[in-house]
Amino acid sequence: MFIRKKGPRQLRLDEPILHESAHKRPVTRRDFIAQGLMTGPAILAGQTLLGLMANPRVARALSPDLEELKSNLCNITAGAGKIPFIAFDLAGGASMVGSEALIGGRGGPLDLLSTAGYAKLGLPGDMVPQTATNDFIDQSLGLPWHSDGAMLRGILEKTSPTTQANTNGVVIAARSENDTGNNPHNPMYGIYKAGADGQLLTLIGSRNTESGGNSMAPASMIDPSVRPTKVDRASDVTGLVDTGELGTLFGTGEQARQDAVAVLEAMTRLSHRKADRFLNSLPPDRQDEIDRLFRCGYVKATYLAQEFSDPSALNPDRDPLIVDQPGAPGTGIFTEAEYRADEEFRKTAAVMKMVINGYAGAGTITMGGYDYHGQGRATGEVRNLRAGRCIGACLEYAARRNKPVMIYIFSDGSLSANGQVDNSVDGRGKFMWASDNQSTAASILLVYSPQGRPEALRQQIGWFTSDGSVDTTSHPGANSVNLLVELVILNYMALHGEAGQFPNRFPNHGLGNVQLRDSLIAFAPIVNGTISS
Repeated sequence: MFIRKKGPRQLRLDEPILHESAHKRPVTRRDFIAQGLMTGPAILAGQTLLGLMANPRVARALSPDLEELKSNLCNITAGAGKIPFIAFDLAGGASMVGSEALIGGRGGPLDLLSTAGYAKLGLPGDMVPQTATNDFIDQSLGLPWHSDGAMLRGILEKTSPTTQANTNGVVIAARSENDTGNNPHNPMYGIYKAGADGQLLTLIGSRNTESGGNSMAPASMIDPSVRPTKVDRASDVTGLVDTGELGTLFGTGEQARQDAVAVLEAMTRLSHRKADRFLNSLPPDRQDEIDRLFRCGYVKATYLAQEFSDPSALNPDRDPLIVDQPGAPGTGIFTEAEYRADEEFRKTAAVMKMVINGYAGAGTITMGGYDYHGQGRATGEVRNLRAGRCIGACLEYAARRNKPVMIYIFSDGSLSANGQVDNSVDGRGKFMWASDNQSTAASILLVYSPQGRPEALRQQIGWFTSDGSVDTTSHPGANSVNLLVELVILNYMALHGEAGQFPNRFPNHGLGNVQLRDSLIAFAPIVNGTISS
């Protein structure tokens, strides 16, 4: 006699995951994010009609004396021109491969695993990919994916066929610990050291942490001078360039904006003269640095007023390429209704607008609630679907802005299935997720280029054993998250044709000699040094 056990109730999309027996009570910020008890807040900001009509850029240049300070002493630039880089930090241990991107043995993603291996990764026997018939294999994004992968469905929903055709990817077999703070997954500081920088900010992230995300950054790469600025809503973006009442004191129009910049320039010069008297009272060894900080603070404020006189021009809520505007449906990636209803979409929009437009060099988007084992299958499916929609939005926005982008998708640990089928609508007949399992962990890199699909040198780095586990000897980062981050940075530099500079930028790296490093590069270059070159 068989006794059928009723599966767990499907959780709502933003409902917290309460592991009453499988985990300790949430205590740390990481615990709360992973279980969906904490998420990045977001608001919807509006603007005036005059703001919509205003020109976001001012034609007037800074006066020569301040221009010299901006360029030389302060090193204020319009960004580095590197490929935009966005990381998705799915907190809690998400399903990344098998049921999502395909991963295989030594021969690559289509060197298929055993039926038992796919069962461990959440797939019953009648949903296992088959190369002979291409059953359950989708290559719309270049990288082979399970055709019913929730993340894939979300990506395809938000991208055009042309965007999909200009995208490629690589899956990376890489073990990481479950539910701990010991996963230095975040590559932001390394991406900065590889050359990324923005016009307004160097690094941003949706969490107010040292890495800008949920997972830590490798300690050896942290540079406090470029600590990520928190951006998870429209007001965070517009607040970066808000000059207060001065921006509207002289009215509107180009002449009024030029008058505002002229006033700021005069204030800057006056403040510099007053500072000279103050600096003379300081010890000589401190004068230069304090002088630079003081002068550059005023110069930066003037520069922002000159470049971004209308902060609303940076507002993702008002960007018709991102969200439908009132009276103009069908222009945005998101409908107005879905954008207002989902703070994860608004968070994604804020980060992607900053990064893809070059206002920030790189950014992290943290999405909580991915510790979804023990909740059947449907809970994880709908959360992966939403992550896919956010990832797809970034790809599509890059396409609409005619910019390349590199997207890194990672999670702290992973999970495995138990062989019990979830036949609910959202469970889709797949196996339920039973428990944490770090041996099934992996990460994904996606690259979009407006010039065409990036050439893949390989679509898998490392490999799984046939039973569905990471072969921890398959590459240097397979059992070391620090080296996984180095591998991601190496691939970012390789997209610029700068892989040869990697050992100079990271002299203490652990990726071996040039032959080994070459075997870890997934794509041929898509730019020559910078996007414009």
